Amino acid sequence: MALEIVRIPVLSDNYVWLVHEPESGETMIVDPAVADAPLAEAEKRGWKITQIWNTHWHPDHTGGNAEIKEATGCVITGPEGEAERIPTLDRLVKEGDRVTLGEVEAHVIDVPAHTAGHIAYHLPSENAAFVGDTLFAMGCGRLFEGTPAQMYDNMRKLEALPDATMVYCAHEYTQSNGDFALTVEPDNTDLRARMDEVRDMRGRGEATVPTTIAAEKATNPFMRADSVEELARRRAQKDAG
Repeated sequence: MALEIVRIPVLSDNYVWLVHEPESGETMIVDPAVADAPLAEAEKRGWKITQIWNTHWHPDHTGGNAEIKEATGCVITGPEGEAERIPTLDRLVKEGDRVTLGEVEAHVIDVPAHTAGHIAYHLPSENAAFVGDTLFAMGCGRLFEGTPAQMYDNMRKLEALPDATMVYCAHEYTQSNGDFALTVEPDNTDLRARMDEVRDMRGRGEATVPTTIAAEKATNPFMRADSVEELARRRAQKDAG
C-alpha cells in the first residue's frame, strides 16, 4: 500500500483517519471531528495537511474543518448534496466523481440513508474505502435521513467492492454491533469466531477497525439481509435495543 493511514481516536468513540501519500507529500484527513488531535499527529510526523475529505455533515465528522483549514490552508471536499450543511466545503462531489491525493485516485460513491447526501470514497489502487457512518464492523448507520431501501442499496454497492478492501469506518461500535448480530444469526460460525476475537481485542483496549468487505459479507447482519424488508426489521430491532 502506497498510503500511510493513521487511526486517531477522538471524542468517546470516533475515529479520524490521517492519510499520507509519501510520493507527493500530500496529507489528508477524513472526517475530522475535532482539529487538535489530527493537527498534532500530523505535526509530530512532519506531514503537511493539504486536504480534508468529508463523508457527511454531522458535527462529529466536520467539527474540525474550519480550524484545520485556517491552520493549514487545506482544500475541503465533501458531498454535493450536503453543501448547505457543510459551509467549509471547497469542492462538491457526487457518485462518479474522482478525487486524488497525490497520484492516488478515489472514486466517490453515493450512499444516502444515514444522512441524505452521505458519500463514501473508494481507493481501488489501495484496496481501501472510507465509508463514514454507512457501514460499520457488523453494523450500519442509523437511518436518520433515509430509508431501508437506500441502505439496502448501499450494502449492495459496498459488497461489490473487492473482498480484500479495507473498510475505514468512523466509530468503534464493533462489540455492540456483534452482540446484536449474534441475536440474528446465533449459528453463524464465522460470526461467533469473530466475536471471540473482538471481545479479546476490546478487553486489551485495542481498536477493531478497519474491517474488510470479506469480513462484513460473512458476519454483518445488514449486509447479509436478503431483502429491504429484512434489513428494515433488523434495523428497527437494533434501534429498539
